[in-house]
Amino acid sequence: MTTVRTADREAAEDVFFGQVVIIWARWFLIVAGAVLALWTTHDSTALAVAVLPIVALMAMNFYLHGRYLMERPSNRTQITAASVLDLALITALVILWHDDRAVGNGLANPFFIFYYPVLLAFAFVVPRRLTLLYTGLVVGIYAAACLPYLHGVVDAKVLALRLVTLAAMGGLGTFYWRIQRDRRRGR
Repeated sequence: MTTVRTADREAAEDVFFGQVVIIWARWFLIVAGAVLALWTTHDSTALAVAVLPIVALMAMNFYLHGRYLMERPSNRTQITAASVLDLALITALVILWHDDRAVGNGLANPFFIFYYPVLLAFAFVVPRRLTLLYTGLVVGIYAAACLPYLHGVVDAKVLALRLVTLAAMGGLGTFYWRIQRDRRRGR
């Protein structure tokens, strides 16, 4: 017996099967954040401050991972809210985190790399329109976070390159999402 595949059912399947990607991307962020925090801090106060966003990500991911394992998957709204919170935490790290050893705020901050897995995972799960909005939000927020720290043409080129690669990451993720959707439909 063949089941009828409606748009709502396909969207629910995208979220159910795709949320694993977001969960594992967030675990990657947690591990990488812990390693970078341990690597770049040199006193206990800075380490305590660096651990706070990591603990927030862990709590959020335990909740989402637990729901998935209990077969009560998250919906698109929860995934979007969690991804926006990821974006806020990463942006806070980019703006506020600094170290005396050549690690600075904004453009010089190494934590900008965390935008990439969050953006790609989000693009794998949600439809194109929402991914386009989220990609624009990531690009805009990162640009706004770095603009006060631009000190010349070289910095502007670095920022432009990062913004283009962030936009490409969202585009490639949504392209892959579309390929998988068409494959499931049998086209």
